[in-house]
Amino acid sequence: MSEARNPKSVRLAVAQTPVREDPRDVGALRESGRQVRTLMREASARGARIVHFPEGSICFPNKLVMSVDGPAAVGPADWDRCQWPALQAELAEIGGLARELRLWTVIASAHRLTRPNRPHNSLYVLSDRGDVVTRYDERMLSNTKVSYMYSPGTSPVTFNVDGVRFGCLLGIEIHYPELFAEYEKLDVDCVLFSTTGVSPGNAAVQAQGHAAANSYWVSFSVPTQHSVTAPSGIIAPNGDWLDRCPADGSPSVAVGDLNDGSEAAAESVTYARPWRRRARSGVYAGHQVTDLRSEDRTAAF
Repeated sequence: MSEARNPKSVRLAVAQTPVREDPRDVGALRESGRQVRTLMREASARGARIVHFPEGSICFPNKLVMSVDGPAAVGPADWDRCQWPALQAELAEIGGLARELRLWTVIASAHRLTRPNRPHNSLYVLSDRGDVVTRYDERMLSNTKVSYMYSPGTSPVTFNVDGVRFGCLLGIEIHYPELFAEYEKLDVDCVLFSTTGVSPGNAAVQAQGHAAANSYWVSFSVPTQHSVTAPSGIIAPNGDWLDRCPADGSPSVAVGDLNDGSEAAAESVTYARPWRRRARSGVYAGHQVTDLRSEDRTAAF
């Protein structure tokens, strides 16, 4: 982001939804889809242009439910247990509603690959025409995910809505600051982070730190199961919360304007981010000196 004086702005909604863990349960998959669509309508009614959902929005397959050695032990996942037609039908309905509402929608799901490859753990980006315009695949998988369940992704993903650039992260990637720094280099204005399983209280604090360190917005989306500890919310480039969902376990959305001319963003975007980029470019070299008292690290006071 440059020091342009024409602020970028878009209204974002971030959701928290119940996460269900059995992809064999068609009724649960349908209920998850219904809940997602209810919150999409709420986000649209509140003026959002884009809505962001947590990991496992439709289903987060439990490692023991999926394990060929389960339910008492973790083992290779049997993805034939997943009701793929029901899952894909719910995603198709979500895409149709995105088109109807003219609402960009970022929704998590397993992404099926060609046998014998395991699926990706993914975030689909649906445009306001209901099309999949891109997909982010979790790269830094947990030990269980990479050993037994998913194929890792390979690259960052960015997309634009009304001139605002977004990046995506997922799962335990909150613990990898280099991924957040990578998106700063890619000039994103906001990182959409979806998760289910990391310690949500610690993750929320880390998300605030990533926002402040990189001077961009972070959308933090978690399941309702974690809302008492750390509800979903939007973090401004100065590290402060712009808005948060209720901490009561309810399915809900928080809505905020990502406006880089706002009080919460202007200083970070206009001064902190450009200066950090300049500092990393070698600005100090011309100010370094040759001095024996500098070189002698045991010199007396």
